[in-house]
Amino acid sequence: LQKRRKMADTAAPQRSRMVLMCVLFALLAVGICDEQVPVVIWSSEGTPLQSQTPPVAGHIVSSSQLVSYLQSALGTGPHNVLLFLQDKLSVDDFTMYGGVFGNKQDNAFTNLESALQSAPSSLVLPSVDWQASSAVPALLQEKLGISPLYLDPGTLSQLRLNDSLTSLLVIRLPYSTGTHLMSPREVLSGNDEVIGQVLNIMKTQAVQYTAVYTALRASRVIREVSLAVESLGRSLLQAAPSPQVTYPPVMYNTSSGPCILFWAQNMTMSQLIGTNQWVRVDLGPMTFGSSANVTLADSFCNRTNARLTLNYGNIQSYQNFKVIFSMSNNFYPVSAREWFTLDTMQIQYSGNQVATFNASGNIYAPQNYSFHCQSVTSFSYPLLVPKTANDLAVQWAVSFAEFQIQGFNVTGPSFSYASDCAGFFSPGIWMGLVTSLLMLLILTYGLHMIMQLKTMDRFDDPKGPSISVPQNE
Repeated sequence: LQKRRKMADTAAPQRSRMVLMCVLFALLAVGICDEQVPVVIWSSEGTPLQSQTPPVAGHIVSSSQLVSYLQSALGTGPHNVLLFLQDKLSVDDFTMYGGVFGNKQDNAFTNLESALQSAPSSLVLPSVDWQASSAVPALLQEKLGISPLYLDPGTLSQLRLNDSLTSLLVIRLPYSTGTHLMSPREVLSGNDEVIGQVLNIMKTQAVQYTAVYTALRASRVIREVSLAVESLGRSLLQAAPSPQVTYPPVMYNTSSGPCILFWAQNMTMSQLIGTNQWVRVDLGPMTFGSSANVTLADSFCNRTNARLTLNYGNIQSYQNFKVIFSMSNNFYPVSAREWFTLDTMQIQYSGNQVATFNASGNIYAPQNYSFHCQSVTSFSYPLLVPKTANDLAVQWAVSFAEFQIQGFNVTGPSFSYASDCAGFFSPGIWMGLVTSLLMLLILTYGLHMIMQLKTMDRFDDPKGPSISVPQNE
């Protein structure tokens, strides 16, 4: 009996070790979220890419393999390198918006497709580790030995390139779905138009080039789950949300301390040029975060008025681009308190061009509060309305996401309690109430009709005498 107890005592730690090893193995086998970004390379002359063997289906290209592909492309190819660098991109974007199911009229990559078909050599890497793709600008700069030149098609048309000189031209392309102004298909189609314009400029100048199209991050994350773990139990088929970095608001300071606070998650302005061509300006990265380059000159504030002037300088084709928020503070006897209103929002550009939006009827809050709204636009449920029908504001489409502003009673770097623009009754609530009321009326009318029905109180017996009903009854 004592021997059995000793054997049991020694077997218990071994079983606990086995259980611990199984748990650790299960944790190590859990699937991870792997971001994969496609890389497309093509050249206008020569055959530098045909010797490269494309990766097999499902293989993820690592950093060292990508360096090998780029070395082969830059070794014998043209010295003018075009890098079309998009914010986000995934293979699913080509599947959803590339017209791969026969819908060629819905293809958002027509210029890219024609460029690949007409190119003497091309290479498509569908799955590249996002850390490797995000390092493409640094890799190209290291291989070419020159600094990159960031430009747009308008600036490129003014340059005169030479085949004998090495150049690295970077064209940044957006990928944004945080605003209701443009869908992902429209954004990708606009980026494809930019690619077509750049390639036409290179063709007009008769300059040979090597082009690379990729992105910094993946627009969609693919979750890889191990088959050994799937049998352990149920799991959610949802990718783990990536933490969002919240940047501090823009703060205008005076000698007495903070005076005006402004913040927005997304800040986009687009101008209509021509019949149906929009010029889009994304001011979010220029206003908030580590890469912000906005100045607050000409801003001021006092007890009754405040003005926040965001100076961006020269961006794209606009000279001295400014966004101005003008606010006022007034006392209203009906509520027996002071309220501040955003009277106007102005866009100044290219000298004396001014677009003025009126916001006094929609954007307001108590004087000691801040104003917050999930979406402030000039086109969908507009809170910003052009001042007049002939104002330049009719040519602009403005969109703010998670808009928040405070022009008075600022006590520190944080906003006061927010007065939200969301009303108590939304359109969905009104639709539900009206539909429910209509159904209730129909039910009430039906019950009333059923209650009015009357049955006979006497019936005819076939075996007895027939019932005679007097005329007066």
